[in-house]
Amino acid sequence: MSRAYYSKAIKEFLADDDSFILGELVRNHQFALEELQRNSWIQQIHFREDALSVERAPTEKVVIFDEAQRAWTLEQTSAFMQKKKGVFGFNMSEPEFLISIMDRHDDWAVIICLIGGGQEINTGEAGLPEWFNALKKYCTYWQVFISDKLSDVEYCRGLELENILEGLNVTTFEELHLNTSIRSFRSENVSKLVKAVLDCDQVQAKELLMKLKDKYPIVISRDFERAKLWLKDKARGTERIGLVASSGGYRLKPYGICTQIKIDAKNWFLNSKDDVRSSFYLEDVATEFDVQGLELDWTCVAWDADLRYQDGQWNFKKFRGTKWQNVNNTDAILYLKNAYRVLLTRARQGMVIFIPSGDDSDSTRKSCYYDGTYNYLKGIGFECI
Repeated sequence: MSRAYYSKAIKEFLADDDSFILGELVRNHQFALEELQRNSWIQQIHFREDALSVERAPTEKVVIFDEAQRAWTLEQTSAFMQKKKGVFGFNMSEPEFLISIMDRHDDWAVIICLIGGGQEINTGEAGLPEWFNALKKYCTYWQVFISDKLSDVEYCRGLELENILEGLNVTTFEELHLNTSIRSFRSENVSKLVKAVLDCDQVQAKELLMKLKDKYPIVISRDFERAKLWLKDKARGTERIGLVASSGGYRLKPYGICTQIKIDAKNWFLNSKDDVRSSFYLEDVATEFDVQGLELDWTCVAWDADLRYQDGQWNFKKFRGTKWQNVNNTDAILYLKNAYRVLLTRARQGMVIFIPSGDDSDSTRKSCYYDGTYNYLKGIGFECI
């Protein structure tokens, strides 16, 4: 999946004038363009251009990096530059590059990293630890201020926070954790519930679900048509509904849910109820790559056999050719788990989770691939429709 509205080799980037670069950004930007966004892009162009062409400190003293957990590793950055752009020898990860630029200041500089726990879903997204590794490599003398919640596994990727921070000058502030969700405005416990479900913490999940039931309805169904009717019935006025599923949900196809067909985001998110391309029609499905960072009022989450609950734990699968295969790579497991975390936290007001019944005559859709997940969620207390 392309991450760029504008992408060029370094030499070409430096040769392109500002107006051309801005034009490319505007042309490929899929949503309403505000003046503030335009000016922000202009500033980013100058910032990166200066950083690559000269060694002096940038004009900016403060940089804000949104979705900082998605910054690329050295390997991913280097491979991308070499394979796609023909640029050899680029030897910094994104965090290393930014920190090295701001470290050119003689007096002071600030980098503010906005971190979303468990949001890494793309190959090569380094996560929070890469920022601390970059500081250890280049700038151990920097002062580091962190939230007191960073010890959660979603932030540390299974590593011990104490080891990640070793050798750095770190101060912890409770106030640095933004603990109120503006996405799920009816309750701040939705993300906690999803975390408990994905962590197989049934006790915590049951407690959180009881708190949510009257504020944020979540139901499960094995009937796709019934799930869609529930969604349409819940939405009022201009409230937006949509169908989402994992990009690895290849065997949802018998239900007309084709995750391999790319949606047109601007039509899907913005067009009206009478447009067949819009999310309202519940015909085109958006994956985690389409909806990350965005939201709808009500969602139908279609749950395939790529993430299945069996014997008290999650099993991670990838469909290759004609069959499901085990996912053993640690990063791939993390990305798949986070994909469902993203999908289950896109709705502002409520959702229905569709879990197929399966078909034992189809070796790729056996009922046992889905029954464990359905019974697990039912056991937590989710209402069945």
